[in-house]
Amino acid sequence: MNDHIQRPPAEVRYADELARLRESDDGDRPPGWALSMRAALRFVVGDEKLGISRKFVGDPSLIDRALVALATNRGLMLVGEPGTAKSLLSELLAAAVSGASTLTVQGGAATTEDQIKYSWNYALLVADGPSTRSLVPAPLLRGMAEGKVVRFEEITRCPLEVQDCLLSPLSDRVLAVPELTGPESMVFAKEGFTVIATANTRDRGVNEMSAALKRRFNFETVFPISDFDTELSLVEAEATALLRRSGVGAPPRRDVLEVLVTAFRELREGQTRRGDATDRLSGVMSTAEAVSVAHAVGLRGWFLRGEPGTAADLVSCLAGTAAKDNPEDLAKLRRYLERQANGRRGDQWQALYEARHLLPG
Repeated sequence: MNDHIQRPPAEVRYADELARLRESDDGDRPPGWALSMRAALRFVVGDEKLGISRKFVGDPSLIDRALVALATNRGLMLVGEPGTAKSLLSELLAAAVSGASTLTVQGGAATTEDQIKYSWNYALLVADGPSTRSLVPAPLLRGMAEGKVVRFEEITRCPLEVQDCLLSPLSDRVLAVPELTGPESMVFAKEGFTVIATANTRDRGVNEMSAALKRRFNFETVFPISDFDTELSLVEAEATALLRRSGVGAPPRRDVLEVLVTAFRELREGQTRRGDATDRLSGVMSTAEAVSVAHAVGLRGWFLRGEPGTAADLVSCLAGTAAKDNPEDLAKLRRYLERQANGRRGDQWQALYEARHLLPG
């Protein structure tokens, strides 16, 4: 059944690993947790002896601090550049702590408190009046009632007054339902409830969080991958998995991925591996974007020509990544191909240079 789901949640994708961890887990568990803190750490960073794959590439101490924060009465806020796997990390942490990662609020300008807390079945509301039968719980109410982790993606995209509906649940651990009466009018959080929120540093100032709400979170910054070989291996593994699910019968070429990751890092940092200055794009040249481009290159090569794809395909696939919101970025990408791709060693670099005319405009 899951074979037809484009992206199953982490607790489904890694169900076997979670089961093995639960069987071998003899550590003390924080109240309401599905795993001990040590087992949750192994789920995220991997354990070769138990056959647990490494799922997040980053500083292991970040995972330590994140798990400790989740065991307290404070929420966890993951901040960083777009594409640094904040959402993936929040999903993995929720799956490890609660065994479920789908209690998720997607923040945006149109997000309302109803989508976060609860709403009503209006047919039942008109027929019976306010009752638990007509109440439709949203992720926050469910997380509190069930003792689960609630994920709040892109929280700073929400209006300030919507964000602040988290104040009482995070401080007093209670959610009021004033339409009901008696004990049902108050939902008290069970052990295990907490909130993991994410925010992009590029969105700071859009809807800055209130000081009161900030105090109720531990902030952790998720940084881009600093090591070239680590980023290359990650892009290769993720692109291979995506291509396999897309029906592509050949893995991506390593030499093409080396060109891709090198170009992304140089355009992101504004400096080549040789130390030469180059244009830095304003767009997001993240590892996640590199995986998407590698996926597109493989699809293009396989379904159009029956081959894994070459660096020439990179040019066509890069254009949509580099010039999303700033036309000048396309000119910077063209200059990069003309000045930095030419003369580098390797057939794929030469193919990249020779295909520069494929850029639109």
